[in-house]
Amino acid sequence: MSHDFQTDIDAVARIDAVNTILNVICQTTGMGFAAVARVTEDRWIVCQVLDKIDFGLAPGGELELVSTICNDIRDSGKAVVIDHVAEDEAFRTHRSPLQYGFQSYISMPIVRQDGSLFGTLCAIDPNPAKLNNPVTIGMFEMFAQLISAQLDSVDNVSLARAGLASERQMAELREQFIGVLGHDLRNPLAAIGSGTNMLLKTPLDDKATRIVTLMQGAVVRMESLISNVMDFASGHLGSGIELAKVRGDMRPALLQVIEELRLANPDREILARIDCETPVHADPVRVAQLFSNLLANALTHGAPELPVEVEASANGGSFLLSIVNGGEAIPAHLHAELFQPFSRPSGSAGRSGLGLGLYIASQIAEAHGGTIAVSSTADETRFTFSMPTG
Repeated sequence: MSHDFQTDIDAVARIDAVNTILNVICQTTGMGFAAVARVTEDRWIVCQVLDKIDFGLAPGGELELVSTICNDIRDSGKAVVIDHVAEDEAFRTHRSPLQYGFQSYISMPIVRQDGSLFGTLCAIDPNPAKLNNPVTIGMFEMFAQLISAQLDSVDNVSLARAGLASERQMAELREQFIGVLGHDLRNPLAAIGSGTNMLLKTPLDDKATRIVTLMQGAVVRMESLISNVMDFASGHLGSGIELAKVRGDMRPALLQVIEELRLANPDREILARIDCETPVHADPVRVAQLFSNLLANALTHGAPELPVEVEASANGGSFLLSIVNGGEAIPAHLHAELFQPFSRPSGSAGRSGLGLGLYIASQIAEAHGGTIAVSSTADETRFTFSMPTG
């Protein structure tokens, strides 16, 4: 591999947002492989990759260019989106899916400021996926633009001026990144949520009611994922967790979270003991987000046959919120790692989620001057958030 390609790989590696972008792509599309690739007239080389399907490529890995659909994209300069290769007239006999065994594919060109093609932002999976829609395509377009903008910044700014230029560029990238997630994903999600609410007000048979209820649960879960990614982007790129503190009763916010997650998990039992009449000086929206992340974590990783218990109290100058689930104990040496971004509890391989919930919860706790403690035995796993009431 030539020095120029290593320079390209290093340039992409220096873009902090790329790892988050690849994680968001896999989680929102359900696909198992996403990558940023350098594409030239005769080479296809991976610069950064997230591989959950053991495709076998790492940064610096190379595929024969003519065996890839990116070769077509290099010629046309246009994205290629395939929901199901076997049903796609243009690509069902193409060499690439036949050779590499994928059924869904999306690749967006990364075009530099001077109009030249750097490469592609692409994703594949052995199963079909719903990709050919404005939300997914718009997300890929914006992510490709973000990568291109940062690559241009790396090229155009000297090392002596990199600090100031990077700060300005990161501010722009943050606003664009959050704008994509906040507008292009949340607006259609809100429409889906409104549609399911309307459907449940009409006469439906039992099967249709179950399906619409599951859709409502998926909307709640997706809203949580979007909020976590937006907060991670804000915190990781500089602005941190913002609070709007008021003094008031925390019960309505906690009860709303419980009802939302009961809706999203109709087969799970949630037992709640809420005793917090003492007013608390906090941001109720952020505390509800923290609680939602902890409770969703317990429902996801706890034993499904056992109830999840919630205890909340506000007295003696402290607000305490505990979430308890049964199931396999989390080893003590892993407790600190739980609150790192993209981390998941032991035994969670294959479970859904970005691995940001506990990290965001810990940041919200810290912003309130509080802490989250974890204890785990064969009998129960308990996460406890504590903060001053004043």
